[in-house]
Amino acid sequence: MQTKQVNYRKDRADDDLEMTMVCHRPEGLDQLEAQTNFSKRELQVLYRGFKNECPSGIVNEETFKQIYSQFFPHGASVLTSVSSSPTDASTYAHFLFNAFDSAHTGSIKFEDFVTALSILLRGSVTEKLQWTFNLYDINRDGYINKEEMTDIVRAIYDMMGKYTYPVLKNDAPKQHVEAFFQKMDKNRDGVVTLDEFILSCQEDENIMRSLQLFENVI
Repeated sequence: MQTKQVNYRKDRADDDLEMTMVCHRPEGLDQLEAQTNFSKRELQVLYRGFKNECPSGIVNEETFKQIYSQFFPHGASVLTSVSSSPTDASTYAHFLFNAFDSAHTGSIKFEDFVTALSILLRGSVTEKLQWTFNLYDINRDGYINKEEMTDIVRAIYDMMGKYTYPVLKNDAPKQHVEAFFQKMDKNRDGVVTLDEFILSCQEDENIMRSLQLFENVI
């Protein structure tokens, strides 16, 4: 028991020392625990991994790609498998970074990271669909148009398409988007709202299966 107490004090002292060295100090663990679906212990583990990659406490886009490959196993395998052509993965990572950067600051803090991670891994179906909608809504105007969805889907196909069997055709992203819009754009106004997106996904089993394509990346 005494050894555990000594180790606990040492860990806390190390954390306190390291926290004084970062540029951004994250919110308290109690607050983050209340805001996410992670336990305090899980948050501690995530924070250690996060600050190992970015001691300053703030992540730019290039560093985010490294963290992405470390924390998301499927994404890591994709990034590794296309190492001979790194731009294949960087386009999707760019869109993903923008979705994690909820404050639109051009950087990601630990709070941003664990909040998104909590939704993606342990959020409700609605929460996950809301987050996915924001990923597709590149210009953040509250709507998804065909161009935005095509950009995202093409980035995913660029990472995964050439490694599937049978190999996906070049026009597969366009066909994928056309099928989505046919079912999602209820009023045929050329854009998909959040309500349309969630309703369509929840009522159509085929669309829910299609979303697994994105889960394999995330």
